[in-house]
Amino acid sequence: MRLFCYGGKMETIGRIHSIESFGSVDGPGVRYIYFLHGCPLRCQFCHNPDTWGSKKYEEYTPEKALQQAMKYKTYWGKKGGITISGGEPLAQIDFVLELFKLAKKEGINTCIDTSGGCFTREEPFFSKFNELMEYTDLLLVDIKEINNERHIALTGRSNENILDMQGITEAVSKYFYSNGDSFDGLFVAPEYQDRFERLASDAIEYYEN
Repeated sequence: MRLFCYGGKMETIGRIHSIESFGSVDGPGVRYIYFLHGCPLRCQFCHNPDTWGSKKYEEYTPEKALQQAMKYKTYWGKKGGITISGGEPLAQIDFVLELFKLAKKEGINTCIDTSGGCFTREEPFFSKFNELMEYTDLLLVDIKEINNERHIALTGRSNENILDMQGITEAVSKYFYSNGDSFDGLFVAPEYQDRFERLASDAIEYYEN
């Protein structure tokens, strides 16, 4: 995200890595998905590593991003809307906040798919995050690993700030596991069952202590 002065007015500019116009797994219903550029994590098995440092991105104002998405509104039905993914959406929190403000004026369902890697209680981020939550209908938190040492080995960063964010958002009922359509449960593929059980055990131990 950067600011651009146009006609004496500062505009928020978002860096868009790519777009998916008919997403079906990043929120309820049919979604228009913006994958933003940039991420602080360096996950070993990242799906979009080209978002890390590539200069291949387009610049959008929040107004342009909304206008582009609105072309597909008739396909969204009652459940669909706009999802911001990445990369890491919270790395461009000013852009996402302004876009979601505009989207809610149009009655559009809004969703963020985040790793939480940028979260901090430091200002001005924390105030912006709290404001962003007022305009966010669904927050998908992709927790890579509960155990901090394994998280560092997997992503290059600690997960302490991520678990802190998860605790805050869970308190205001914006934290969900994705299960395709219902978003009321967690599907685990059989080949990952053992790893999930270990993750769940670590999570229980973390929150009990």
